[in-house]
Amino acid sequence: MPQVLAYVTDDEQCQFHRTTIDRRDPGPTEVYFEIKYAGICHSDIHTARAEWGQPLYPLVPGHEIAGIVTQVGDQVTRFAVGDRVGVGCFVDSCGECEQCRAGTEQFCTSREAPTVWTYNSIGRDGLPTAGGYSQGITVEQDYVCRIPDAIPFEAAAPLLCAGITLYSPLNRWDAGPGKRVAIVGMGGLGHMGVQIAAKMGAEVVVISQTMSKREDGLKFGASDYFAMDDPDRLKQLRGSLDLIVSTVSANINLDGLLRLLKPHGVLVDVGLPQHASTLRLGSLTSGNKVLAGSNIGGIPETQEMLDFCAEHQIAPQTEMITGEDITAAYDKVVNSQVRYRYVIDTSTF
Repeated sequence: MPQVLAYVTDDEQCQFHRTTIDRRDPGPTEVYFEIKYAGICHSDIHTARAEWGQPLYPLVPGHEIAGIVTQVGDQVTRFAVGDRVGVGCFVDSCGECEQCRAGTEQFCTSREAPTVWTYNSIGRDGLPTAGGYSQGITVEQDYVCRIPDAIPFEAAAPLLCAGITLYSPLNRWDAGPGKRVAIVGMGGLGHMGVQIAAKMGAEVVVISQTMSKREDGLKFGASDYFAMDDPDRLKQLRGSLDLIVSTVSANINLDGLLRLLKPHGVLVDVGLPQHASTLRLGSLTSGNKVLAGSNIGGIPETQEMLDFCAEHQIAPQTEMITGEDITAAYDKVVNSQVRYRYVIDTSTF
């Protein structure tokens, strides 16, 4: 049973410290890979700080994981030692229900073997799962994705959550030529959405809290940039958008965003505010508009996203940190002080 170094928090204060955790030897259809890089997602912070309920402490977060395969089970057919691979938000499911067969394993409906999340879940061995803030992990081969050589390895990890979180709704709601798309928020998720939507062929605009990231937004592919604190200029967008994807984790004015849509337009939320949101139903019925949600993507779509990013030279903009930087990084993410995703170099453990 491999032992690996990891960074763990014991409570909601999130004072991360180094420890050693056990990983199981790979079973017949499992792979073990050495984790090289792990992204910090805002949902790691919500979970670790007990903002979404009581987590399973001690907690090793991390569901944006990139590494190199070093061991494979004797029945593994999809991967070989030396492959560049990644793991996202989940590591197992029943594989047999309607959702699993459709390739949306994140919505597994089995009561006996539901979706197993990469951390803060109970794995097939009956033990709490531990995530990517560690130097190795064992995963069933069907829940591992191949990272194309064209994607810079040190930048690949955030694609396993931030990338697929934006790719999935843009793909589902047909962002592409002839469509005008707005990305709300220019953080770790939003900066991926701008790049992906632009490469899909859509005209992209950014709606952000301030104008401070305008230059970056235009560099990522946006044609224009608007600030929430400038309502007069936002009026220029009224009735002009086909699709809006909101990435922010704070409550926002849904009625105001819905007014920006054309008739039959769609507002998709991928952020997860801590508190309930409200809107006037008339904002939907006036114009047959749609309010939708989106939650990551299944394994087939995640691999499709990775291949798309490789083909179009899309990569997250990252800042590399060490294990000892994790505690401070959490506050910096919350305060929007990172551009645009922290990635932990596990060799620093």
